[in-house]
Amino acid sequence: MAQVVIRHAVEEDVIQLRQLMITYIVVFYRYRQPEEEKLDEMIRILLEHKEGVQFVAELEGKLVGFATLFFRYSSFHAAKIAVMNDLFVAEDQRRQGIAHKLFAACKGYSARHRYVSMIWSTGKDNISSQRFYEKLSGEQSEWLTYSINPTIGIGD
Repeated sequence: MAQVVIRHAVEEDVIQLRQLMITYIVVFYRYRQPEEEKLDEMIRILLEHKEGVQFVAELEGKLVGFATLFFRYSSFHAAKIAVMNDLFVAEDQRRQGIAHKLFAACKGYSARHRYVSMIWSTGKDNISSQRFYEKLSGEQSEWLTYSINPTIGIGD
């Protein structure tokens, strides 16, 4: 039986990774599809490992999952933290430990690069992900997350 390989994304992965990310965004989260050029640009920025990094799960030459870490600073810690923005495994490859391996790659990377914390969020209705993170000793934060679409208007 073939073994899944977890590794850093490379330039040759861009096309497969884009498709996997579109599945994650559009099919799994039912969000509108981003422009392919913008998605490719983000992937290529992450390939530089300056603003973030992506790990991929590869099985017999096919990408079957990915995880994305973005880097930022925490005022509270006065130090760098890693934000796991994405963790996704193709539906037909789930329940084989791939998500656990991708999560472990993110956690290990964060530890090796001395990030003081790795944080992530998931949808309120994504109960399976919440259970997965709890099994990995993830602690639910007391913070609420808000978002807004920035616009320029009177008084800005």
